[in-house]
Amino acid sequence: MRPSLFALIAALLLAMPGAAQTETGTITPEAAVADDVVDPMAPRDARDVTLEEFLWIARPLVVFADSPADPRVREQLQMLAERPEPLLERDVVVIVDTDPSAQTALRIALRPRGFSLVIVQKDGRVGLRRPSPRDVREIVRGIDNFALRQEEVRIGQ
Repeated sequence: MRPSLFALIAALLLAMPGAAQTETGTITPEAAVADDVVDPMAPRDARDVTLEEFLWIARPLVVFADSPADPRVREQLQMLAERPEPLLERDVVVIVDTDPSAQTALRIALRPRGFSLVIVQKDGRVGLRRPSPRDVREIVRGIDNFALRQEEVRIGQ
């Protein structure tokens, strides 16, 4: 799908209350499916993915924490949900890993400490790593500084 179509789908899903949120307002991968349409910005569980499946296709934005109760996880996901369009335009996929004992492939590869926001470039290299939640504007600014993103923009014009 083209990024503009992703933005349209995301806008439609965000307009439907409850399509991608539980009663508590927490976005979950299971709640993101509505009528066989998956919200492209719905967080994915790190146990279900590997970095290799996104290679040259998408930019994984991985939110790590030592507990699902960490308030920074909720804060980060809320900030991402408030402005999904710029992230969709940049092929961002949100992944959440809040269980250190699971030792997921992402946790082993990226070695976070406590809360960590990590953006992986399309070529598989870590592009940005932050120890606290960041707003979409800062995330987008960081992605736009990636050489691969600058090449995408240049080719697209």
